[in-house]
Amino acid sequence: MIKNIKVKIAQKEKRQLKITTDFIRLDSALKLADIAGTGGISKMIIQDGAVKVNGEVCLQRGKKLRAGDSFEFENKIFEITD
Repeated sequence: MIKNIKVKIAQKEKRQLKITTDFIRLDSALKLADIAGTGGISKMIIQDGAVKVNGEVCLQRGKKLRAGDSFEFENKIFEITD
């Protein structure tokens, strides 16, 4: 017998991250978003493959994010705005 299983998919929370420069590095964006307290923690989070940039896993901590880009960490999406 097959039972119906209901799964609730968590909604991804969207937030805007305002920058006043042309770009922000991914590691700095994690600090600005209060995900990481230090650059070292940002580096570990990125190297573990826990961050997606524009929908793809990014392992480059120096990745430049510009207005219109987004990054995702733990079901939270941060959109870069100027």
